[in-house]
Amino acid sequence: MLPIYTDFIRHHILITALDDSQFNELQKGIHLHTYAPNNHLFAIGDKADRFYLLFSGQIKLYRVSVEGQEKVLEIIQPGGSFAEAIMFMDKQVYPANAQTLKPCEVISINAQLFRNLLESSPRSCFHMMADLSMRLHRRLNEIETLTLQNATYRVIRYLMALLPDHRDHQAIQLPASKRLIASQLAIQPETFSRILHRLKDEGIIEIEGRDISTNDYQLLVNYQ
Repeated sequence: MLPIYTDFIRHHILITALDDSQFNELQKGIHLHTYAPNNHLFAIGDKADRFYLLFSGQIKLYRVSVEGQEKVLEIIQPGGSFAEAIMFMDKQVYPANAQTLKPCEVISINAQLFRNLLESSPRSCFHMMADLSMRLHRRLNEIETLTLQNATYRVIRYLMALLPDHRDHQAIQLPASKRLIASQLAIQPETFSRILHRLKDEGIIEIEGRDISTNDYQLLVNYQ
């Protein structure tokens, strides 16, 4: 494996707490994979014996309802990890589907090997617990937003999460297609587009394809 990948793994938040000897042991269970767009890494119900770090590209985690509707759970960006929590579950199967949206370089890690190393490293366990706790907190916030707030609030909250600073004239790029983002927010794509254009018509944001810039951040925060 090229040093650029090894360095990426070594400094990932889930791995950095391992000492050198533990990391050397972990490398026995690490593999690099390349995927074209629209490839599946795993499907719901598959045996979950590995978790993943995304080096480059973009991956969606999703489920399909009994009515056949796709629900996007998360869009993984470079540097992100997924499926790591499953190693602590009694039934170790993937609870969602993972599909590439772009050409991807993905690093898979043997879950049982990593779990064995965690058992001998309290510091690593605390790092893992901190990461999973932050993810749980995000999920609880998402559940509250999806169940208690209207579509406009969801879109505004999503945009605010992408904005790096609390100021006017910030430029961001939507990380995925409007259709995928709408699915993640549990609204229809046309509703998502309509809300964006209403914010544009009121002079709060500017839109150019996936590029969005804020004219008045405070108006966005206080929008009703």
